[in-house]
Amino acid sequence: MSDAERFNQEREVAIQKLSNDQNLRDLSLQWMIAADQHKYSYNFSWLGRPIIKLPADIVVMQEVIWRTRPDLIIETGIAHGGSLVLSASILELIGHGQVVGVDIDIRAHNRIEIESHRLSERIEMIQGSSTDSETVKRVAELAQKHSRVMVILDSLHSHEHVLNELRIYSQFVSVGCHLVLPDTFIELFPKGYYENRPWDVGNNPMTAMREFLAQSDLFQIDAPVSNKALISEAIDGYLIRVK
Repeated sequence: MSDAERFNQEREVAIQKLSNDQNLRDLSLQWMIAADQHKYSYNFSWLGRPIIKLPADIVVMQEVIWRTRPDLIIETGIAHGGSLVLSASILELIGHGQVVGVDIDIRAHNRIEIESHRLSERIEMIQGSSTDSETVKRVAELAQKHSRVMVILDSLHSHEHVLNELRIYSQFVSVGCHLVLPDTFIELFPKGYYENRPWDVGNNPMTAMREFLAQSDLFQIDAPVSNKALISEAIDGYLIRVK
């Protein structure tokens, strides 16, 4: 066994131990709840654009993109565009690929900043509901031009909407590529934590994911990826297409 192989094996064992350490998982969740009181995930940028993600998810996401090398990354939910720029930057380093972002409301000031970004040539934006038939048609036309497609679903976080997105956008994901569900952690936060929001415990991306996986054998949770972050918005939310 080479040194590199030994290191990777040791790392796999460490990640498994992390996932089995319930006390550490509980502490990580407590930290997330406490940090969220200060809007912790809103405080970071990627190459100049605000990125509303926890740092561990930013690192994990670049690992996934670098390893699987998709030709197209489809993202629902744009906000300030930081996630689009993150995806585009890794594709730029790889040397190929495009990102398409879908949002029902692309704010004018965000569009201007994204379109003027150095990586804008790798980014396309579509304004419209992610589940609207015309929007899906446009995304499907783009997906047909690429052989390896990854999807990130980060728009409205209600069970019904995410389940609808899963059923639609899962068809675009290539075997060996990922379908990522941010904000599964909502299921683990205190009930009623998100006031005036159409999601809560029992009604969120994790509950939608569980129903979807119960109905489809095309995807499974990529446990080594999902388990390593601990402090993550996508707890068990990194799915990989297996067939």
